Amino acid sequence: MTDERVRAGMTREEDLSLLNEVSMKTAGVSHLEMCIQCGTCGGSCPVAADMDHTPRMLFAMLRAGMREEVLRSNTPWLCVSCYHCVVRCPQEVHIADVMYTLKGMAISAKLYTDSTAPHFSQTFVGMVETFGRGYELGLATRHYLRHFPLRLPGMMPMGLGMISRGRMAIVPKKIKHMDQLTKILDRAKELELTS
Repeated sequence: MTDERVRAGMTREEDLSLLNEVSMKTAGVSHLEMCIQCGTCGGSCPVAADMDHTPRMLFAMLRAGMREEVLRSNTPWLCVSCYHCVVRCPQEVHIADVMYTLKGMAISAKLYTDSTAPHFSQTFVGMVETFGRGYELGLATRHYLRHFPLRLPGMMPMGLGMISRGRMAIVPKKIKHMDQLTKILDRAKELELTS
C-alpha cells in the first residue's frame, strides 16, 4: 500500500469488482459508480439513525470490496423505499434500487444478521408470485406466527377492524391474467440467471 493511501486514511486497496457486480445486478442504470460520498443520502434518510452504516458508508464499503460486511449490514433492510435519497442525490444514484439488489444478494448468500426482514420479503414475494398481489392477512399471519407468535393475539382487534371495514380481505384474490404475470416473472428469473 502506498504512503499516500495510508496518509489519506485508506487501509484497504480499492476493489471495484463488488461495486461493478452490484451495479450490474441493479435494475436499470444505478449510477452507483458516480457516488461522490457527499452524504446527502444519509442526511435525507428518515431511518439513517437506526442503520449500522449510512448508504454513503455502504457504498464506500462496496468500493472497498467488503462483500460480507455489506451483505450483513442492516441498512438495506431498514430502507423504507421513500426515495428521498434518490430525489436529492446530486449524482442521480438510484440508491433505493441498489438496496433492493443488496437484499437479494444477502438472501442468496444467506448473509444477514436477523432473519425477520428477509423472511418477510420472501413471504411477500411468494404471495405476489402466487396471487399477483399482496395478501395482507396471510402475510401478517405468517410473519407473526414465524417471528412474533405471542404478539399475534394483540394484533387481532386491528385485523378484525380492517376486515369489518372492508380494508383487508379474508380470502386472497388473484389478479386477472395471472398467467401473463407468471411468464414475465419466469423470464425475469431466466435473465437473472444469465447475468
